This record gives sequence, structure tokens and C-alpha cells, in this order.
Amino acid sequence: MEESKTKLFKALRIMVVLVALLLVAKIVTEVKEYRFIGGGVSATNTISVSGEGEVFAAPDIATVSFSVREEAKKVVDAQTKVSLKVKTALAGVGKLNVEEKDIKTTNYSSYPMYEYREMKIECTATYCPPQGKRILVAYEVSQTVTITVRNLDNASAIVDVLAQAGVTETQGPNFAIDKEDELKAEARKQAIQKARAKAEVLAKDLGVSLVRVISFSEGGGGYPYSPSEMAFAKDVMGGRGAAPAPEIPQGEEKIISNVTVTYEIR
Repeated sequence: MEESKTKLFKALRIMVVLVALLLVAKIVTEVKEYRFIGGGVSATNTISVSGEGEVFAAPDIATVSFSVREEAKKVVDAQTKVSLKVKTALAGVGKLNVEEKDIKTTNYSSYPMYEYREMKIECTATYCPPQGKRILVAYEVSQTVTITVRNLDNASAIVDVLAQAGVTETQGPNFAIDKEDELKAEARKQAIQKARAKAEVLAKDLGVSLVRVISFSEGGGGYPYSPSEMAFAKDVMGGRGAAPAPEIPQGEEKIISNVTVTYEIR
């Protein structure tokens, strides 16, 4: 009899534990579901505000590109001419403490040049051959080199050195900011703060509260605040050596960020 009672009590205890575990599991599930109630529901009451941030900074790097083109009957002769002129130009640039890592070839091309020459060929009664043909007359080889200038005081001097070396195709200097992403982040931060302040004022006037951000978008970029590029006179670029180094205003760059933020309200 006692043994039967003991087995009965054990069975009851097991049942109570199982029931308790089931209740706990149900409570946990309901809590989890409660946390996400409305999570996938689209907001119906919203306001959208915009903000703009601006950051000004002086350029700290510049790029100067130059191209050398030469023609010759043989491609190897054209290549030699180009290599000598580029070598001479870079020798002068090297004297201005420009490091090798800041000098790179951005384009190198070689192609044949043809002329169409007419020929006197008699036609037959049934066939008239072409009256001319293409003749290979020379090869043109070109090389473009881009120089990154980290000491902006040398920008005009580099242009002058290239002119002295006989380089007639030059682009730049084009001024820029080395770590522009950091300035963009600062401009974005300002724009977001202005948008938030505008939203808080608007919510107060409407008698509502801001709940959460529904959407965010950004636009903007970098703009020259004053001229940072200029063309050079032909007598300077012609490599005569008599003209002084050109004056090159660097100006400032204005980094702008425009953001639009949509808030849910209640």
C-alpha cells in the first residue's frame, strides 16, 4: 500500500513539473510576440524634414597630368622618343621632392598611322579595281603620367618644369582634399542635427511626439568655393623658359550634405 502511494506522489510531482515547464514556455513565447507587436506595421502618421550641413576646407593635394606623343617610321623609334622626353620631364619633377609613389603612368598607347593614296589603275570592260590603298606611314606612341602633388607650394613649379622639358599637353593642377570622407561625415552630422532640431520644433507646434526614424536619404558633394584651376598661356606651355611660373589660386572646397529624414509621430 505504501509503495503504491509513493509511486502516485512521484507521478504527481512529474506532472506538476511538466505543467510548470509548459506554462513557462508559453509565457516566454507571449513575451517575445509582445516585443514585436507593430514591428512590421507601416507608420501612417509621419513628418519629413530636411537639413543641410556645410564644411569649408583648403585643398591639401593636387594632381598634374601630362602627355607626350611622338611619331616615327618604326614603333621602337617612337617609343624611344617618348621615353626620353618623359624621363627628362620626370627628372625635373624629382628635383622638387616628389616621391616615386606619387608618379604613375595612367595611359600608354601605340598605334599605326595610315594615309590613303590614289593610284592610276586601268579598268577593264567588266572590272574596275580600287583606285587607291592605305599606306602605313608612321607609328604614334603616347604616354600619360599623373603626378600627385602633396606640397602645394610646388604646384606651379611643376607645371613650369614640364614646360621647360618641352611638354605641351598638360592638365591641372587640379586641387582636392586628401581625406574628403572625414569632411563629408562632419557635414552629414551637421545636416542631421539641423533636421532633428527642425523636427522637434515642428512636433512641438503640432502637439505630437517623435517616435522613430522611418527613412533617411542624403545628397550633396564637394564644390569649389573659389577658383582652384586655371588655364595656362601658350607661351608658358610651349617650353620657351622665359615666362615665370604661373600663379595658381588654390581657393577652398565647400563640402555639402543635404539630408531628408522622415519621423513617425503620435
